Amino acid sequence: MNSIYIGICKIIRNVLIALYQPFVATVFFSFIAMFIFIYAKEHNWGKKDLTKNICLTWISYFKKSCEFRRVFFLVVCSMLILSRTVFYRDIWTNPLSDIMGGWGLYDVDGNLTTEAIENLMLFIPFTVLLLWAFRKELLGEKPEIRKTLWIATKTVGIFSFGIEFSQLLFHLGTFQISDLVYNTLGGTVGGAVYYVIYRVRHKGE
Repeated sequence: MNSIYIGICKIIRNVLIALYQPFVATVFFSFIAMFIFIYAKEHNWGKKDLTKNICLTWISYFKKSCEFRRVFFLVVCSMLILSRTVFYRDIWTNPLSDIMGGWGLYDVDGNLTTEAIENLMLFIPFTVLLLWAFRKELLGEKPEIRKTLWIATKTVGIFSFGIEFSQLLFHLGTFQISDLVYNTLGGTVGGAVYYVIYRVRHKGE
């Protein structure tokens, strides 16, 4: 009898974990799907031509709108980051188990780990794409180096904290201060990279 009870509890636990793990991604993609549904209803798209109209509209915007292309590449980069940090992470029973770890190139067992470098590198292209897509909104007409670095650092810091808090809230991975620091540092470096690219492209202005 006891073994049956344990088996039932294990089944229920596994089912709940299976539903809990993709919860964030499920809500996010459901939101996007419903936005497409609303857009389709407002433009009177029929069910038969729904996929065709979505593809044609997307291609049309991608061809004619530079802003659309910039935001698209930013979204792709953002989704890669979220997929790596939140959407497809395993459940951790104690996300605060290693809050001060992850600073060096070796783990507690002495094995080489590149997680710190990856966290830094991950946010450099994200920051460049972010400032590229929303330069005027974030930096104004003529970006200055101090403002660019501050906006890049602040924005990535907030985004990174949101990721770490999500990991803590949904038990997806471990909450680590080192991740927050390296991610934010990647934003600072990305801001510097963007500023250099901007000055080269607008030399003489």
